[in-house]
Amino acid sequence: MRDTRREETERGEDLTGAVRWDAVPGHPEWYEPDRVAEGLRVLAAATNRVQAARAGSLLGCGGIVHDHGGAVFPAAAAAAPLLLDIAQHGHAAARDTVLGLLDEALSFVPQPGYTRVATPHGEAVRICCAVAHHVRSRSGFLAGLGRTGKLLLADAAAHWRFDVQECVADGDDTIAFGWLSGHLPGGTHAAELHGDGTVSELRAVTLAYPTGRDGRENCLRVVGRSPHELPPGARLFPARCGEEPRG
Repeated sequence: MRDTRREETERGEDLTGAVRWDAVPGHPEWYEPDRVAEGLRVLAAATNRVQAARAGSLLGCGGIVHDHGGAVFPAAAAAAPLLLDIAQHGHAAARDTVLGLLDEALSFVPQPGYTRVATPHGEAVRICCAVAHHVRSRSGFLAGLGRTGKLLLADAAAHWRFDVQECVADGDDTIAFGWLSGHLPGGTHAAELHGDGTVSELRAVTLAYPTGRDGRENCLRVVGRSPHELPPGARLFPARCGEEPRG
């Protein structure tokens, strides 16, 4: 017979030790790394709403976000895949807590000096965009949860990413072919270009062929830039993402 409580305890211990939370940067007057470790441990082992609420308080008031201050910390990006594991394998109350925390991580504003994190997709990605990547990676699971999961996916879709595969010149502009994750609406948008360890701003990006569907090959027009400025492997993100709360 399976010892469910033991499995939950071991899962919590694994999550607690997965990251050195005291090594993750954060505002010293707001970020409390011990709350992340304890919050994940309690949430992974939670078997009722009271325990899940305690974990949510630990994580939501100085752990990965500060709900009263509307701030998100870099720890949110590192914690996101662990939280999603808990949502998939933990108690329903823990799952609901995770969805609320991730929604806050996507919508809250980072503090000056603690706005970006290193990810496989860029060395200085905004926290919200890093969290959104993890949310999209569990799209099947989240969509299966119904309205709440779909709303979280819709929030994550606004933090799009475009992976450049190849480019051609078109007058003074560049047509970039690549893979779009998330949803890029119609119209013209400012974007960030990440590549070779640098970040620069693109003043105008628009869909050349307006499909804009997640997970599809897409074609973007980058205004006033030449193809050599967008090498294969470069990535585009929304500019000014995370600079004001999302309603």
